[in-house]
Amino acid sequence: MKKIFQRGLITAGSAALCLLPVSVPASNQLPTIGDTTSSVISLQQEYQLGRTWARLLRGSTREYHDPVVYNYLSDTLWNLAATSQLVDRRLQLIVLDNPTLNAFAVPGGIVGINAGLVLAAENEQQLASVVAHELAHLSQRHYAQQLEQQRINQPLILAGVLASIVAGAASGGQAGVAGLSTSIAAGKQLSLNFSRRNEQEADRIGMLNLVASGYDPNAMHQMFGQLQRSSRFLGQRPPEFLLTHPVTESRIADAKNRAKQLASNGHRTYTPEFGLIKTRIRVSYSKQPADLIKEYEAQSQDPLSQYGIMLAATRNLQFDKAMQAYNKLPASFKNELAVNIGYVELQLAKKDYPAALAKLDSLYQLYPDSYPVRLFYGRALMNAGKYQKAVSFYESLTESQPQNSRLWYELAELYGLAGDTKGLHLARIEYFLAVGQVDRAMQQIEIALKNPGLSSHEITNLNLRKQSAEEIREQIKAL
Repeated sequence: MKKIFQRGLITAGSAALCLLPVSVPASNQLPTIGDTTSSVISLQQEYQLGRTWARLLRGSTREYHDPVVYNYLSDTLWNLAATSQLVDRRLQLIVLDNPTLNAFAVPGGIVGINAGLVLAAENEQQLASVVAHELAHLSQRHYAQQLEQQRINQPLILAGVLASIVAGAASGGQAGVAGLSTSIAAGKQLSLNFSRRNEQEADRIGMLNLVASGYDPNAMHQMFGQLQRSSRFLGQRPPEFLLTHPVTESRIADAKNRAKQLASNGHRTYTPEFGLIKTRIRVSYSKQPADLIKEYEAQSQDPLSQYGIMLAATRNLQFDKAMQAYNKLPASFKNELAVNIGYVELQLAKKDYPAALAKLDSLYQLYPDSYPVRLFYGRALMNAGKYQKAVSFYESLTESQPQNSRLWYELAELYGLAGDTKGLHLARIEYFLAVGQVDRAMQQIEIALKNPGLSSHEITNLNLRKQSAEEIREQIKAL
């Protein structure tokens, strides 16, 4: 709990730090095509705007909280970011609990991915092509370029993006998404041509990034072609991504011709990780796990199908069947983190906490920095009633992911179980701030300040957190 108080002191000064210029190594100062935007909005202003917007998004839509899926998508994002033309690489990933196909980028380094994007992609290469495209929108500062052209107030654009995403999430992607256009939200007809140029540039820069990261440049036109084909069977309602990234025959041909001129570095080899992640998402969205088990059993020779049976049977409380499927997996699959976490989930569902903790202990020795391992270790300890040890895991996780609202929610619950009233209020404060609910955060601060056992240092930090909350409130109002 002391760590949370100390972190409050740091966070309270974050608004002041945001006024400082971003320090960028000379080696990273790559050219930004057509960038005449410095006088319109700075990188630091974009960063602050994006973080404020992200708070509202997290508070308005459901996030996809599977740490295995998040970890995989985060690794994909950062692998591509390492070879991108991004100058400011302070990225933040938000995975939305939405089975429809979409991805978007918002100025300030916010990258959003619907879980449904993984379901739509045939392989890791195609998934990476979409992420590379979104990073290109950020590196080329297309949002700022649109401000230069339209001379309109930038928060109004982001407000439209937020409203569209929220409407799409609330209706499963069937309404409201027409206003969404990644990082630029082309809401007016006069900006349409400009947006098309941005899309072309993002295709080109994104493909260069794909090659630099070792992916196949053909993945981009293959993904476009797949999207175009799939949209023909969806009537008048195409996938969300196509509403803001129109795919034409000329665009596919252009991407194909560019791919011919580029050669992949070819250092990426096949691993089953993408298939495992896709299977996890498919099982999580299944409304009838029993039917999915039958489908997988018809393809039982495929290890991915056995993994699907394991997950679906666990969901359906068929623990013996789940364990049988696990035992049928080849040794190479049993070395995969997603499979090991699936085994832990099975033991937790059975309430066999000693077995879950034994597996997690061995995984923690191998992957001490793994987000999924540490989170499931904390959850298993909490379920086993080992609250104090669980607290240490959660507190370290919130240090590395202070924007993760789910972590703060679970930590607050854990503090409550442990009888730590101070910690409970502090975790609730951080949770409400992470989702943009400033009024509720302020209520928790006032409640915490009434605790008679507070030290002068704790009172000071709570008052600093109150000041920080007021600053966040003003930032949200400005948006």
